[in-house]
Amino acid sequence: MPVTPEALLARFQELGFRTTNHHHPPVFTVEESKQLRGKLPGGHCKSLFVKDKADRVWLVVALEDRPVDLKRLRRQLGAKKTLSFGNPELLMDLLGVTPGSVTPFGVVNDRGGRVKVVLETRMMACDPLNYHPLVNSQTTSISPQDLLAFLRSTGHEPLILDFDAPLPAEGAAGAA
Repeated sequence: MPVTPEALLARFQELGFRTTNHHHPPVFTVEESKQLRGKLPGGHCKSLFVKDKADRVWLVVALEDRPVDLKRLRRQLGAKKTLSFGNPELLMDLLGVTPGSVTPFGVVNDRGGRVKVVLETRMMACDPLNYHPLVNSQTTSISPQDLLAFLRSTGHEPLILDFDAPLPAEGAAGAA
């Protein structure tokens, strides 16, 4: 069984994190989130669950307004052939969430360590950061330092990636 939002928030407390949780109607898109959140401070983010032809899986987390070019990202990650979005079954199997609720907190359910977490450099300069706590009817604010500590506590060492960095030469090994 996947971890519940309540168990996730309890884990944050056990780890000594200072988080703030906000309840709201379910949101499925960045636009819906913008309309509902009002003046909630901090970096508002999106999470993309992607895989390559070799079935390697990444959770890419960036500021909500950040365009993500999957062709460019493929080269930065050293992914095989193309990147595509993972299907809902794989998302539930690995992260324990449904589409619309994708979040870096979902790695708490990836006990096999299959998902590689990628965090946008620019996003990590925001404090606090805002993500769904496994459901899209809540938003949790957390510091970047506590996000990193949480990810590491689940066995996921994140890759902090500058999406604007020069691309590696085609065929060069990436940060996979």
